[in-house]
Parts: sequence; C-alpha cells; structure tokens
Amino acid sequence: MQVLILDGHPDAGRLVTHLLNRYAAALEGAHVERVALRDLAFSPNLRRGYAEEQSLEPDLARLAGLLNACDHVVVAFPLWWGGEPALVKGFIDRLLLPGFAFRYHRDDPFWDRLMVGRSADLIVMMDTPPWYLRLVYGDPVGRRWRRQILGFCGFHPVRILRLGPTRQGGTAKRLAAWDKRVSYFARSAAGLRRGRKREL
Repeated sequence: MQVLILDGHPDAGRLVTHLLNRYAAALEGAHVERVALRDLAFSPNLRRGYAEEQSLEPDLARLAGLLNACDHVVVAFPLWWGGEPALVKGFIDRLLLPGFAFRYHRDDPFWDRLMVGRSADLIVMMDTPPWYLRLVYGDPVGRRWRRQILGFCGFHPVRILRLGPTRQGGTAKRLAAWDKRVSYFARSAAGLRRGRKREL
C-alpha cells in the first residue's frame, strides 16, 4: 500500500505534525510519502478558474504524481473559521483539477471521478468540541470534504477524525487518547475496501 501524508498546518512543529508522526509510526508494511504543504513553492491562487490552464509549479507537479500513485491519502490541518487554512484550500484549487481528479461530461450534468481506487483519512484539529461542531454547526467541514472534495473526486471510503477542543488545556488532557485514535486509523487503513483505480 502506498500512503501519501499531507501536513496542512502553515507552521512547523505543531500538534498536527505530532499526530501525523503517530500516524506514520503506526503504519505497517506501507510505502509512505510525507509532504508538508508549507514547504512547497506554489501559488495557491487559481487565477482564471477553469477558463484557461495554469501550469503546475514543479512542487505541485511532483505532488500530483504522488497523489496519482497513492492508495491512501491522509490530510491533516487545524480548523480555522470553519474550514481549512488558506494553504490547504490553495492545494485543493490548484491540484484537484478537471482531467486529473475528475472529468465533467459534455452532454449532462454529471462527472467521472478519476481518483477512484483510493481511500482517505482526514484529521481535523479544532478549538470547538466535536459534538458541538456536529450538533450546532452541522459539521460543514466534514460534509464538504467527504462529499464535495474527496468524494467528488472518487476517494472512498473517506474517514474523518475530529479532535478537540485543543484550547484551555484540552490538548494536555486528551493527547494520549488522540494518539491512540490516530494510531488505530493508521493500522486499519490497509484493510479499507477501495475500488479499482482508473487508468489516467
């Protein structure tokens, strides 16, 4: 199994990085590629939308190759203002493009999911208690990533680990439990049922 781990925190050495260290350590028999988005040189701005092609910078082109080759992707980031940091949004906009991650049909409103055959784990750190995120806000970040981002492109299954609250001593109280949950996700990743990859 080939696993691609993406660290979406704009700053190094944060809690996200610690949890991804745990995830990587718990993987067994997997080939792991690990990328911190903050270390990549690319513009996060998709300037013309899909009106014209915007060439991928070398770092993004390499990341596209890793994403295409992987069987399982792990994305981790802090929840800021109900969503991912701008760096992660830029990665989505610039890399999950028509012809690579999905393909619209010409004569109907549907599309082909070109990332089928790959599963995903999403790890979201937050100040908000996870139960509050679900009951009060309706878990918009989880629904969006599962249905409109990863699921839209064909990743399945998409598992989401919501960890919080981190503030007011929450991390110190819960870190051991979070480490166990992250390790479980990693150990069970190989057994996920994936479809067959499409030939791009």
